Amino acid sequence: MLIRNLSKAALAIFAILLSGCAGGVLDPKGQIGIDEKHLIVVATLLMLIVVIPVIFMTLYFAWKYRDGRDQEIYAPKWAHSKNIEIVVWLVPIVIVIILGVITWGSTHDLDPYKPLEHEAKPITVEVVSLNWKWLFIYPELGIASVNELAFPANVPVNFKITSDTAMNSFFIPQLGSQIYSMAGMATQLHLIANEPGTFNGISANYSGAGFTGMKFKAIATATAEDFDAWVAKVKQQSRNLDSQSYKALAIESENNPVEYYGTVSKGMFNQIVMQYMHKDAGMDMSHHSGHSSPNNGETE
Repeated sequence: MLIRNLSKAALAIFAILLSGCAGGVLDPKGQIGIDEKHLIVVATLLMLIVVIPVIFMTLYFAWKYRDGRDQEIYAPKWAHSKNIEIVVWLVPIVIVIILGVITWGSTHDLDPYKPLEHEAKPITVEVVSLNWKWLFIYPELGIASVNELAFPANVPVNFKITSDTAMNSFFIPQLGSQIYSMAGMATQLHLIANEPGTFNGISANYSGAGFTGMKFKAIATATAEDFDAWVAKVKQQSRNLDSQSYKALAIESENNPVEYYGTVSKGMFNQIVMQYMHKDAGMDMSHHSGHSSPNNGETE
């Protein structure tokens, strides 16, 4: 009875642990995420080649030479074994070499700045991290949204990412790589969703009091028509994103609701990037109410 209860408890714990994988990096829905999961699994298994025997031998020797087992010979002054030395050094060296080769290849293959090779024409989304919300600008469509990102499934998305405040990290775990957003510069990321769905997007870098609510939904529509319908819905909004409305948007807010802008001033993203580089040439937005300096709260 005791063994049966312990088995049930172990199964329940295992199920709970696996449930945490749903919606995360181990439940990928895009090609980049799938490749990264494969890399994580392979690297973990290779490292376990060393870890598991060490754990087993630690427990085994502790049991074998425990106090009271006088029949076991324990020789603490034993000094050297050529065979053991070969195994102890050779196995980790081989594993490190294999991991190095795999990492070298994957680092180039999964370079976030590397455009995805795909038959479908990619769409461009410009991303701005604010305190504490995400702004998504679609320069080719002339629209923008806050805390909601939409794109068709099976279509590459080229992200250009910057920050108007503290450094953040743009991350959609099920689709793949995260990359930092920093004021005064633009980083790049290329992702694709292999199937339709709604995925959680987060900031993976702490940026202040409202950090926990800095989340967004990434919606991969089933068809191009569904995406066009979303675009049409956004374009119906009368709000325009220009330098004045952006100042109001940039004011700190927590758990910000989804917002849409039916039109966007041309070059808005570049003006946001350049405002800290050449303030006279761009928008003067340094006087945001409650605005944090570019490096305020920066953590690594």
